Amino acid sequence: MHKYIGIDFGTTNSAIAITDADQRVTMAYFGPVDKTEETFRSVLYFEQVRNGRRWEIHSFAGPEAIAMYLDAEQKGRLIQSLKSYLSSRLLVSTNIFGKLYMLEELIGFLIRRLREQSELSVGSLFGKIVVGRPVRFSGAESDADNDFAQERVRTALMQAGINDVVFEYEPVGAAYYYESLLDHEELVLIGDFGGGTSDFSLLRVGPIFRSKGRSRHILGNEGVALAGDAFDAKIVRHVVSPLLGKETLYRSMNKSIQVPAWVYVKLERWHYLSFLKTKETMDMLRSIRAQSTEPEKIDNLINVISDDLGFYLHRAVQRTKFDLSEREASIFSFQAPGVSISRLVTRKQFEEWIQDELDQISQCVDRLLAQTGVTAADVDRVFLTGGSSFVPAVRQIFAKRFGDERLASGSEFTSVAKGLALRSLDLEDKA
Repeated sequence: MHKYIGIDFGTTNSAIAITDADQRVTMAYFGPVDKTEETFRSVLYFEQVRNGRRWEIHSFAGPEAIAMYLDAEQKGRLIQSLKSYLSSRLLVSTNIFGKLYMLEELIGFLIRRLREQSELSVGSLFGKIVVGRPVRFSGAESDADNDFAQERVRTALMQAGINDVVFEYEPVGAAYYYESLLDHEELVLIGDFGGGTSDFSLLRVGPIFRSKGRSRHILGNEGVALAGDAFDAKIVRHVVSPLLGKETLYRSMNKSIQVPAWVYVKLERWHYLSFLKTKETMDMLRSIRAQSTEPEKIDNLINVISDDLGFYLHRAVQRTKFDLSEREASIFSFQAPGVSISRLVTRKQFEEWIQDELDQISQCVDRLLAQTGVTAADVDRVFLTGGSSFVPAVRQIFAKRFGDERLASGSEFTSVAKGLALRSLDLEDKA
């Protein structure tokens, strides 16, 4: 059977879907047999292991990377959100245990493991492959930056053994999935909210366009480089960091000084926490603790860093964000040996913290409508996908413009991959 393949390489999670000529879509599964998932965490982990007289570097990706990281007594190097750096010409490589790795090489390794793991459930990925990309890559300020980022992805794919690909905007991929559910034509606005980007497309979809040889009418695309990670960071900034001593004081040379703010910037990305676990930083924090006006908070910070609790801490942050999507208030709580922090958080507070991000998303949607000459009344349906599409304040952006009755969602974490596979079939039909 010929396969039509869609690859959704995401900032936080990745996924692979395949379809056949009858548009039957199958998702690849990952993880151990007793806990399979349709998504693959976009994470790498490197550890140094002694083999006789020499040291070897062992590398892992996806669920295995997280499991190895959590089980390790001496933590190695955990790397995530690689997609966020693709448009940056400044980030060329990184040093891991004395070996230099190019960014494309790291992403290539991640995608190769993604491919190998997916083939265990869906067989060889031999066929026409469509790979998703954001409308605007994180950090991109021009079309040249977007082209540069896409070519880096292409290089990484080639290093992963995937050579002949077609790129498609991720929200267009989601539109192909949404179209597969329709029995009539619609003008649809797609909103795709990932870990690092929020992307939007306006296009006409429906059964007539699934007819062989008919092209979808894409009216326009827009994007902004923020989404779920930015929302998580605001909870860390306003809830977690103050509980760990942010803006508290300590005495030095008969003066009251705030704990250095740069320490808490690292907390906003859990994989950066390991960078704080240096002798210099830990000695500084212990010295601050001895003169602190709130030593118990600095104790909590020291224990979070020394025990490598960043992953668990951010999982508690995400749990709070999800809770606030379903109720008006939630208790952020994180309990671990040597650490006990909690605080009531309301949805109103959270929405105030992310107001700048909400405004940027709103402005992005308005730009798309203005550029295409489409009014809100012209849009038949708004299809929202991705984790942050659950956030009520995000949904309210669209409800205000289009009406709540026109909002739709579904397969929030897999719709892009499924649609990209259908896009692959569509390309074959037009060949």
